[in-house]
Amino acid sequence: MLTPLHLRLIRQWLRQEWLLALLLALFPILLVLVPTGPKGIAALVDWKTIGALAGLMVVSRGLELSGAIDRAGRALLAHVRTERGLAWVLVVFAAALSAVVTNDVALFVTVPLTLGLARTAPLPAGRLVIFQALAVNAGSTGSPVGNPQNLFLWQVSGAGFPEFLLTMLPLAAAMLAILLALVPLGFAARPVVVSGCTSPLPLAPQLAVVSCAAYAPFLFLVNAGLALPAAAVVIGVYALGFRQVLRGLDWPLIVVFVLMFVDLGLLSRLPVIAAAVPGLLDWPGGAFALGAVLSQGMSNVPAAIFLAPFTDDWRGLAWGVSVGGFGLAIGSLANLIALRLARQPGLWLEFHLWSVPMLILALTIGTLMLPG
Repeated sequence: MLTPLHLRLIRQWLRQEWLLALLLALFPILLVLVPTGPKGIAALVDWKTIGALAGLMVVSRGLELSGAIDRAGRALLAHVRTERGLAWVLVVFAAALSAVVTNDVALFVTVPLTLGLARTAPLPAGRLVIFQALAVNAGSTGSPVGNPQNLFLWQVSGAGFPEFLLTMLPLAAAMLAILLALVPLGFAARPVVVSGCTSPLPLAPQLAVVSCAAYAPFLFLVNAGLALPAAAVVIGVYALGFRQVLRGLDWPLIVVFVLMFVDLGLLSRLPVIAAAVPGLLDWPGGAFALGAVLSQGMSNVPAAIFLAPFTDDWRGLAWGVSVGGFGLAIGSLANLIALRLARQPGLWLEFHLWSVPMLILALTIGTLMLPG
């Protein structure tokens, strides 16, 4: 019998299988075009980012499985009285959560909670999920560990955790403010009862304590340039005491990221690409505009990895790929996760009716906020 954990792992694999297959298919082609030895291939991978991603995935998954986040969300929702109030709470909760445990994990917590509420009250569940997807794009922007592109750019920029945080917070706050201002356009002020929804996750106090205690030291070690040994320690601790966390982890995602570094690194070495990208970066908006536009075609994580070797403007690039999470659904994998979890007909069209205006507004605000 398939358990909820098995179903989630299947969904994750299906979500990544097409990307993994594409990356595997591209690798030998690019290797022929850009001959590179084993050492050169290994050098293309940012192993600090891989270590930071692996450790963060483990700790975040531990927090999720502990039930602590689920109960915190339910405690917030217990005080909601209107549909509009519910939307505001879910947007803020999803945004704040994404800044701490990444945008993917935030969606895996908040979307099932929303769908559970919709089974007990007449709610526009699909639209709530759309706003949560937009919320995690905005909220994760403000944190060095909120999403994979920030995690990568934080490592390659050389900026410390506080510097990166302060650099990204103004854009995150602006995007979240825009989204909150859109809530009244999408949700009525009609009363709604949200109690009596699906049962909360069982609380695992020891797992919650260990995960909370490990979070800050892990980030401290990553900030000190010790991401790989820190990840090894974290994985070791969970292997000894909480193996269920490691069994349910999205390990194929690590493989996808390694291949992404290799393929995009080789792609950037093609003469035609190496000659064209610097000229594009000289266009108005520079790394900010190009990052946002390129994200619409290849998603924001690959866009960040691809453009990073061509520019020293890590702030412009980080802002651009963050804004690029809006617009087309492919702009951020978080969008695809949310839409898959919701499984509602017609939701893709409605998503773009909200996401494309968010892209335009965020691009405008970002352009005005960035120094000339």
